[in-house]
Amino acid sequence: MQTNTVGNQCWILACIAVAFHFASGSLPAADHPQWGQNFSRNMVSDERRLPDSINPATGKSLKWKARLGSETHSTPVIAAGKVLIGTNNDEPRDSRRQGDLSVLMCLDEKDGHLLWQLVVPKLTNSIFWDYPKAGICSPATVEGERVYVVSNRGEVLCLDLNGLANGNDGPFVDEVHHAVPVGDAPLELTKTDADIIWVFDIIKECGVRQHDQAYGSVLIDGPFLYVNTSNGVDDSHKQIHAPDAPSLIVLEKATGRLVARDNERIGPRIFHSTWSPPTLGKAGSEARIFFAGGDGVLYGFEPLRTLPPPGEVVPLKRVWRFDCDPTAPKEQVHKYNSNRREGPSNIKSTPVFSDGRLFVTVGGDLWWGKNKAWLQCIDAEGTGDTTGKSLVWSIPLDKHSLSTPSVADDLVFVADCGRKVYCVEARTGKVCWVQETNGEIWSSTLVADGKVYVGTCRGDLWVMAATREKKVLETVDFDSPIHGSPVAANGVLYVTTMHWLYAFQEQHL
Repeated sequence: MQTNTVGNQCWILACIAVAFHFASGSLPAADHPQWGQNFSRNMVSDERRLPDSINPATGKSLKWKARLGSETHSTPVIAAGKVLIGTNNDEPRDSRRQGDLSVLMCLDEKDGHLLWQLVVPKLTNSIFWDYPKAGICSPATVEGERVYVVSNRGEVLCLDLNGLANGNDGPFVDEVHHAVPVGDAPLELTKTDADIIWVFDIIKECGVRQHDQAYGSVLIDGPFLYVNTSNGVDDSHKQIHAPDAPSLIVLEKATGRLVARDNERIGPRIFHSTWSPPTLGKAGSEARIFFAGGDGVLYGFEPLRTLPPPGEVVPLKRVWRFDCDPTAPKEQVHKYNSNRREGPSNIKSTPVFSDGRLFVTVGGDLWWGKNKAWLQCIDAEGTGDTTGKSLVWSIPLDKHSLSTPSVADDLVFVADCGRKVYCVEARTGKVCWVQETNGEIWSSTLVADGKVYVGTCRGDLWVMAATREKKVLETVDFDSPIHGSPVAANGVLYVTTMHWLYAFQEQHL
């Protein structure tokens, strides 16, 4: 009886914790262990006392900076005293490893020195499988002493947060060959190399044809990992070579075993690729996995509750669907390639769940599609196809958007590729203000300490008040373009440029 009582108490406490997280929408101020702060993917931090002013040139408020490669498209995550960031190998940390390799760096949170790195060779099918110099673009996800990340080779990797410094844990023990191109002589491993626990090859196991680069952020839900697959067009940008491949898969967290996949056959409708990570939210009393397909449609799936038997892969049960651009073409979508006036929509940002609603940027493809784009607010409740019924509001953006919105205090902050930052009332869609910047924006907004932070492709960081009234607090010039999003954790503001990772902190702390 005592065992049952303890078990029931643990279950009740767990339920209370989950309910608190769903209600609060953000983790307490501390680590930033995954893209989007938590499972709702909202880029809002509870951090306070961030620097009032920063300057990378003079070192004002600079705690440390770490040299990255020549291209960095990833966003850092911070957990358990460590900072993880993807980049390339153009500034080798191990002089034995030369050439165009992709890297996940693990740095010490205190001073930015290298603890270990994961080195991954490039795919050699063509440049449109694994784009030159792109590095590892996916942000990592950390839980406990495990790191989950999608590599440039379309692998989902489970890593030891401590690297090889505490030994080579299994079951995967062939790191020596994994770190070099096929046919090259292996290099002796050191304590600054990554310790791989298991590997799941999305391309090999699921028949996916990734495009340009794999990009995903692993979503953890209990014993399961939800991962978008980066399935996309071929080198011509006009054909889908893997129409039946999944867009969303589920792995067993402990082993990396494939246990579920979507059965929506999204493939033929993908206009470019499948780069939007999944989101977890609670619609009414039911939890749902929300996923933006490469066809501009939002899907809501019932989360898995039990592990399928060994060897069995079950279909995810779709319970909800919303087409963000219902009048756009749905068949033979690639004939609209390079048409800037009409064509299908897609979603490259991550849907954000807040107060029973989804906030998402949607529209034509930046490189190959129409110019129209929108920020939308969608009621996430209901079942079945809710297209035409669940749209709360939609506002036009100036141009395409790759940015994930931030939702805080009934305000939505988002950026677009038309060099604009928007503040919109979350309940009504009323535009409070628009700020024009000096450069195109690929990164996402961060709301923290009463401020909105966003970087531009020109290399500026814009800092604005997170209020209904427009107020630019600071614009800061950095060394190179900013593609990753700003992050706040443990009193520190992190800004990633193509070449450097900067950590800023109030000097009196």
